[in-house]
Amino acid sequence: MVKRALLTKFLVLGLLVLQTSDVQADSRLESFVHDELQFSQGLGLPSIISFDSDFADDMLNGVDDVVQAWYMDDTTEEDQRLPHHRQPDDPVPLAKLLDLGIVAMRLDADNHENDENLTMIRGQRGYMHMDIVTLTPEKMANYEAMIKRFFEEHLHVDEEVRYCLEGSGYFDVRDDEDRWIRVSVRKGALMVVPAGIYHRFTLDANNYIKAMRLFSGGPDWTAYNRPHDHLPARKKYLAALHKRQE
Repeated sequence: MVKRALLTKFLVLGLLVLQTSDVQADSRLESFVHDELQFSQGLGLPSIISFDSDFADDMLNGVDDVVQAWYMDDTTEEDQRLPHHRQPDDPVPLAKLLDLGIVAMRLDADNHENDENLTMIRGQRGYMHMDIVTLTPEKMANYEAMIKRFFEEHLHVDEEVRYCLEGSGYFDVRDDEDRWIRVSVRKGALMVVPAGIYHRFTLDANNYIKAMRLFSGGPDWTAYNRPHDHLPARKKYLAALHKRQE
């Protein structure tokens, strides 16, 4: 029951605008998603009133099987593709990711071409453009150099939406105290990373991921390596975090 309540709060506040009578803390998180971050075409558009409960149940089911997070150690110079757990392990609940403006859910990757849930999300959130990429040494020239490039700390001025169709990888994101959180994504995981948050990406030791990239406008992969604190997207994101902490 506790596990399901946590997942319900996570998805309802982060993706859906469902009718709720939760406590004041939940309203604060909902306000953070709706009013403060104001993702480009996403979380909290007034037109998103609710999703059918069957769809909500589908997306809640097993999200913590495909998305896990933990605070990282400081040894990524050894091999960025290793898990880099702290000792002892320091797990991060999915609700903490939501607290940072990061939304995660689980979809049916085997049926992505005909998935009604994905179609609904794309329509409601305005993700009108998409492509599919495969990252693996066999299909990428200069693979090692490329994953080092992905691992440079950066931000985007629009939200980043990635849906793992096969394989696995890691998103690393900075928390509100500038500590690294490693987020493991596996087949079926869809993640929305807000504009303005510093982050990076790497494959894991399996060296394989096939992912769908979703865009509200035309495809744009512009990355601004740290520091770019002067950008409006960064200032807006920090203001939202500070307001939430008041």
